[in-house]
Amino acid sequence: MRRSSLLSLLAAFLLLFTVACSGTDDASTTDDTATDDTAADDTADDAADEPTDDPTDEAADDPADEATDDTDEATEDDDADEPAADGEPIVVGIVTSTSGLLGGFGEQYLAGLEAGMDYATDGTRAVNGRPIELEIVDDGGDAEQAITAATDLVGQGVTILAGTVSSGVATQIGPFAEENDVLYISGPAASDAITGLNSHTFRSGRQSFQDVATAASLLDDVDGGSVLVFAQDSEFGAGNVAAVEAVLGDTVGSVDSLLVPLNTSEFTPFAQQVIDADPDLLFVAWAGDTAPAMWQALEQQGVPEAVTVATGLADRAVWPVYAAGVEFLSHYFAEAPDTEANAALVEAVPEADLFTPDGFVAAQMIVQALTEGSPDDTPSMIAALEGWECVAPKRTQSIRASDHAMLQPMFTASLDGDTATLLDTLDPEAVAPPESE
Repeated sequence: MRRSSLLSLLAAFLLLFTVACSGTDDASTTDDTATDDTAADDTADDAADEPTDDPTDEAADDPADEATDDTDEATEDDDADEPAADGEPIVVGIVTSTSGLLGGFGEQYLAGLEAGMDYATDGTRAVNGRPIELEIVDDGGDAEQAITAATDLVGQGVTILAGTVSSGVATQIGPFAEENDVLYISGPAASDAITGLNSHTFRSGRQSFQDVATAASLLDDVDGGSVLVFAQDSEFGAGNVAAVEAVLGDTVGSVDSLLVPLNTSEFTPFAQQVIDADPDLLFVAWAGDTAPAMWQALEQQGVPEAVTVATGLADRAVWPVYAAGVEFLSHYFAEAPDTEANAALVEAVPEADLFTPDGFVAAQMIVQALTEGSPDDTPSMIAALEGWECVAPKRTQSIRASDHAMLQPMFTASLDGDTATLLDTLDPEAVAPPESE
């Protein structure tokens, strides 16, 4: 591959979507079985110990039995301290894609959300005795459809909205949340514009700047070179162009873009345009289920042999189409982090994929907001999240109080067939976006 010394990195098949964590310790396409239904809690009947009152029972005087009795009493007292989850349910509105171009990403998010809700509540799915109910609505990746759904949910009394894999949708729901005084936690939507959008808007995933900053760590030398951003003509694509300019603009000779219409299915002409442009570095930022066809077209036109390619490690369905020898930036793959939270995520969702942790973290944030705040007092929930730090599946993450950026580690990786290997973990500070004004 020509100019392979530049990097064989990656930056982003990550999509547009774009966080925090549970209060516990340091710990596209997904399977259609990752449904919108809230997982049913398994309950086990407690076996009641029958106390023996017979004074002739020699065992009654056994000190060991006395200790056991004390333990039983302590357990009963502890159980009595736990409020029964029989209060008024707290309904949380989840507006995300389960159909359309980004439907697979939405399913990943929802699977993580269910797992995270169990983890963050120790299996109770309740806070302060009030069960948490998830009302899931498909936005189809359409902002108007999403706003209609959000309006209906708020009309029903919902004060927390979460979800959204589409940056175009997230940047519309954010202002809606502020206008209606509800808490909004964006999902995998990656647009940098979500950070600092307003006081009511948070995010549970990463943002484009963090992707590009991670990719830059793989570069040997780009001084004076040309960079071409190859992306979809969408909020996500435009965000990646801006992020590349922000991160690499001072070190490269030029940053240009080739934006492809979202409804494109034939990518050969665009692959030829890449060849004709002859950049020093091609930065690919792609989202959705057209990725395999896009990568196949680039391969058939000889782009990986002619141009150094930087891209992100996408969801596992795309791994087989990558050219050999590429190093990637990565938002998440299940083998990268070693935390209690990640172990719980992978146990609950064995097929955990690129955006599964974004749902898990959203659940942690929801539980934190409800534990330290009140669903009837949005400012209290906002205060509960600002500056909050926790251990998420990806390791320690924190919410920057000033603009609600989700500060989190990022990864670089290599790929051998269907096996990804961790190359490096970048600290949250190393990839932190500039503070929004």
